[in-house]
Amino acid sequence: MDDKQKRRIGFASTRLSGTDGVTLETRKWVSVLKDLGYECFFFAGESEWSAEQSYIVEEAHFKHPEILAINANLFDNYTRSSETSGKIQSLRLHLKKHLYRFIDKFGVELLIVENALAMPMNIPLGLALTELIAETNIPTIAHHHDFAWERSRFKVSVASDYQFGVFPPILPSVHHVVINSYASKQLALRTGLSSTLMPNVMDFDHHPPKPDEYANDLRQALGITNDEYLLLQPTRIVPRKRIEMAIELARRLNVKCALVISHHSGDEDNSYELYLRKYAEILNVKVLFSANRIGYARSLTPKKEKIYSLADVYHYADIITYPSTVEGFGNAFLESIYYRRPIVMSTYEIFRVDIQPKGFRVIGFGDFITNDTVEQVKRLLENPSLAEEMTEQNYELGRRYYSYHVLATRLKMLLDECLGII
Repeated sequence: MDDKQKRRIGFASTRLSGTDGVTLETRKWVSVLKDLGYECFFFAGESEWSAEQSYIVEEAHFKHPEILAINANLFDNYTRSSETSGKIQSLRLHLKKHLYRFIDKFGVELLIVENALAMPMNIPLGLALTELIAETNIPTIAHHHDFAWERSRFKVSVASDYQFGVFPPILPSVHHVVINSYASKQLALRTGLSSTLMPNVMDFDHHPPKPDEYANDLRQALGITNDEYLLLQPTRIVPRKRIEMAIELARRLNVKCALVISHHSGDEDNSYELYLRKYAEILNVKVLFSANRIGYARSLTPKKEKIYSLADVYHYADIITYPSTVEGFGNAFLESIYYRRPIVMSTYEIFRVDIQPKGFRVIGFGDFITNDTVEQVKRLLENPSLAEEMTEQNYELGRRYYSYHVLATRLKMLLDECLGII
């Protein structure tokens, strides 16, 4: 048996459960790591993995009441109370104690920190992780999905002493991984740190399963009639997703259609959702907020109604809308390619720099939707053969550049470096 097969890796994050981008990519990394012979364990405020593999500490979650109260004082004010400073230190010690126990309990030899050292959603956890790494010199991969400097909500802050020291930390045993070239350049410019680029991936070497009987009633269950096109917005409801543009597109298509939004608001409040509901009402567009009926995996609601997987909804979508202004990489883009669905999208910066040059075919637009954008979407909806040609080409490009095989090759090299394997 190879030595690597005995290695134990510990993932640490605020939450490792649900349909958010961090959790989705963690699942993919875990799948690849298992194939490489590693064992994986999980430290978080919420974990979807089994109790035998997980170490749950409630205060690690970014939605824990104490963490929410701390963030309100740090990011909504111009001064920080001494009580908040004291609470941060108390929680730092509490979380660090449990991180030590997690490492000891599972015999963790390497940490993979998922975004908890990039985004200050839980500052006590970031501090605890940084101190533990500094005290133990444990090999660590800091997997950064997005940074605080990319979010306007963190621009006004009385937490700069924490942010500059921890998000991300500058420590010799930490290897930094980013998901796009812009993040790599910004990380180097702002901190002097080098990083490894590992874009998001999908399992393109294995085709998605075909639709089955379970999802035959999906359109009816979501409230979509047989003569309506299904437009899918497969993202969280946050302002940077610019979902109002998907609503505008649905209106300007001038065909019978329903726009399905698959996710909840996530880590932000619901004021944007309320705005979208009113905007859809004004434009007389059918928008279905379907997060309660769509999940990562199939299950049942408390009322025993079907919950459909995100994969189910992709199969039945006629076109994907993705008008984001900012994305770390673009999970919805990759998912659309994987499930062979045409996509109308904003050509956000990372897409233009890292993805578009590889030859992907999309209906792209810039700051606003043009008449040409609308006409291109209509042509795709009316010509399934054209959509099929486009999506088949995209799938093959996805297999070449964003497959599990690509991730496994890059991850193996990084792990060998971190663990000193020759």
